[in-house]
Amino acid sequence: MGRQRHGKRVISNNSKDGSDSVPHGKEDKKKDIANSILHRKEKKKKLDIAKLFINISIGLCIFSLIWFFYAIYMRSYMARRIITPHSSPKILDPNSTSPAVSPHLFWGSYRPQVYFGMKTRSPKSVVTGLMWMRQFGGMDVNLRHTCEQGDQLQSYGWLMHDGMDFGIQEVRDTDFTLTTEFVKRQGGEHGGDWTWRITAKQQSPAAQAPVISLMFYVATDSQGSLQAHIEERNRLGSVTGSSEELGQFKLTFRKPSAGESSTAKYASYNHLKTVSPGLEKLTDIVKNSLSGRFIYNPPSGEKRHYIAVDTYKPPPPQQQQQQRGESRKENDFVVHQVTVQAPFQIEVLFESASFRDRPNQLAAEVLTEELEKRKSAFDAKFEETFGLHRKGYTPAQIKFSKAALSNMLGGMGYFYGQSAVQSKYNEYPLAYPEGPLFTAVPSRSFFPRGFLWDEGFHQLLINKWDPQITRESLAHWLDMINVEGWIPREQILDDEARSKVPGEFIVQRNENANPPTLFLALQKLVVSFVAKGGEKADKDTKAYLKRLFPRLQTWFEWYNTTQTGPVPNSYRWRGRDKDTNLFLNPKTLTSGLDDYPRASHPSQDERHVDLHCWMALASGIMADVAKLLGEPHQDYEKTHQILSDNSVLEELHWSEQLKTFADYGNHTQSVALQREKVYVPPSQPRHQFPTARLVRSVRKAPKLQYVNSLGYVSLFPFLLQILQPDSPKLEHILKDMRDDQKLWTRYGLRSLSKSDPLFMKRNTEHDAPYWRGPIWININYLAVRALHYYANTEGPYKEKSASLYEELRTNIIENVYSQYMETGYIWEQYNDSTGRGQGSHPFTGWSALCVLMMAEQY
Repeated sequence: MGRQRHGKRVISNNSKDGSDSVPHGKEDKKKDIANSILHRKEKKKKLDIAKLFINISIGLCIFSLIWFFYAIYMRSYMARRIITPHSSPKILDPNSTSPAVSPHLFWGSYRPQVYFGMKTRSPKSVVTGLMWMRQFGGMDVNLRHTCEQGDQLQSYGWLMHDGMDFGIQEVRDTDFTLTTEFVKRQGGEHGGDWTWRITAKQQSPAAQAPVISLMFYVATDSQGSLQAHIEERNRLGSVTGSSEELGQFKLTFRKPSAGESSTAKYASYNHLKTVSPGLEKLTDIVKNSLSGRFIYNPPSGEKRHYIAVDTYKPPPPQQQQQQRGESRKENDFVVHQVTVQAPFQIEVLFESASFRDRPNQLAAEVLTEELEKRKSAFDAKFEETFGLHRKGYTPAQIKFSKAALSNMLGGMGYFYGQSAVQSKYNEYPLAYPEGPLFTAVPSRSFFPRGFLWDEGFHQLLINKWDPQITRESLAHWLDMINVEGWIPREQILDDEARSKVPGEFIVQRNENANPPTLFLALQKLVVSFVAKGGEKADKDTKAYLKRLFPRLQTWFEWYNTTQTGPVPNSYRWRGRDKDTNLFLNPKTLTSGLDDYPRASHPSQDERHVDLHCWMALASGIMADVAKLLGEPHQDYEKTHQILSDNSVLEELHWSEQLKTFADYGNHTQSVALQREKVYVPPSQPRHQFPTARLVRSVRKAPKLQYVNSLGYVSLFPFLLQILQPDSPKLEHILKDMRDDQKLWTRYGLRSLSKSDPLFMKRNTEHDAPYWRGPIWININYLAVRALHYYANTEGPYKEKSASLYEELRTNIIENVYSQYMETGYIWEQYNDSTGRGQGSHPFTGWSALCVLMMAEQY
């Protein structure tokens, strides 16, 4: 039955008449309903997809906005990191340099950039100083104040300086000599008293002794006040003043005498009381106040007009160097001028009002007696420390070595201010956090500021004399570190320092390093700590190292991450010169070796052997310090083992073809400087077109290879004693060192092989060779030190090292000494052909390391 019904329905559905219309309509309706439902579902589905797309779009917009603001935040965060201080507590207490904590070091000759001056170790110190000029020398005003090579003094420098309480300096001008002496005396609450004695003597046999004007001055630096006290019509007898650090004080100018006889000398007096916008303006203010209207009228002799300070006449506003909108506080500035004929002697006394139980004035015979005591104490300590008399050195050689040490100590400066810094996240330079820096300087005339890679060498010598000064200096440098672990390599902290620096070198960039030579000085502290028996014998050193350690960790890690090379265990100096078209070989200032030849075409493929060795040294010292402090040391030890593994070093840097250690990079030696061609259209004046420059011509395309330059960089595995004493590579190094066609000279090791294509080649038209041949004492010190090590360590090259040690050490000492005796100066570098001193002078930074070579203390 069911089948029939089924059949009927089939027939009726196929019928063409209207007999079955009702059932057919029902079916269509059902279909329409189904289609409607399906349509609504599809529409809903489309709406859902559209909503999904809208939601996704909104989500993407929100995400983009979040990412945008996060990127802005991160860029701002990264931009601020360069000026964010390190998070660990400062090594030095903020009051560590105050007269309450450190009275013996509060006052000092901490103004190395002037011929003679003193200040305190405080951020805004009252400063004192000396200017002078010779009278009746024509229209030229030869005013001396800041150390300038252009002054062409026959010599100047400290003969004795104990780094603390006294110093004796000799300045040889054209036809007279000035001897400047100072002595400090402790007492009271503000650093005590001090006295200067200036002695002038005629140097030439001329019938008429020179008439000299000495100008003693005192100036405040944004805090404090001064009052001038006039006696006898126009003579400035004294200046009283006050400041936050000094309290009340008095500066007394005694009348000139004939010296030991104490006979009064005729003198003319002048003074100036004015204001200054900054310490860097003091010379200009005095020059702009000079007048020739005064009469020098001695009892016997003719009346003559002389030049003296008068009323200060500021330059017109358009000539002033202050930037628009800059506001600087005007500070008190007082000058006392005394004009007198040589020979004579003048004393200046500084007395602190808080020194209430003063036994007597530090003047005249009392001062002479005190100076003699200090001289005797200095001589005794010098011999005890260096033993040069016992070694058979002559009195003249010992006097020279005392001067070398004294100039290092007398070159200590105290600076306070902010560096200008920049990172890749900053469009413009930022001001680094304010801070102090107690540091030695390389050269009082040319580099009177702190340099990171120089300071490690400086402190090797200073540590032998006074370890406390070294500890303070290291702490000041490491307290300069930021949260990234970076220390600006050149410290230009105030307007006075900036006035001596070309503009292009002022801004410090945080991708740039400098050799971490502070580890050399730190190594001496560790060795001394162990020698004294460790913690029980030297608790202070361990406490000091504990404060140092967090900053050392960050500093080391910064090098280990920012200066990594292209392959594991390799390192690459950042900061090479970018405009390669203008340089014969682009400089690498950050390495400390400036124009020493590296890969001709800077690239990220470079590997630098000297930096590899510095990191090997640093990692070993980090491991030693960590062990002493009970800190985790395994990672440092592992790094040290890898970097000092001679097979790793050889794989990265040994060139079998060159038989030397070398840098690796994109290099060609087929380069030369040529005059570029400048097209001048016919009939056009030549002077209207730019001058043709010297530009680099590359004759053969560079390729990745070892850099074929033999010189100081090639020696670093030996210099820092990374090479094992039995390494066959040591034989090649010793052979190259002794070859006079390569590195050997009678005066020391030259910086670049004589047979190198770039030996003594200019780097640009105006850029003379610097590390391309001349002899540098810091690297020669490392060479002598390394030879001493290999000569005293069992190995196949022990005898050869001993022979070279004696010969090289003798050559260096004899030449530096003979040049000092001949020229009056210790020099920045020495000519490899003649031994003559050259470069900046006096350079009693690392060149003073010859004292350690004389003493054989490494």
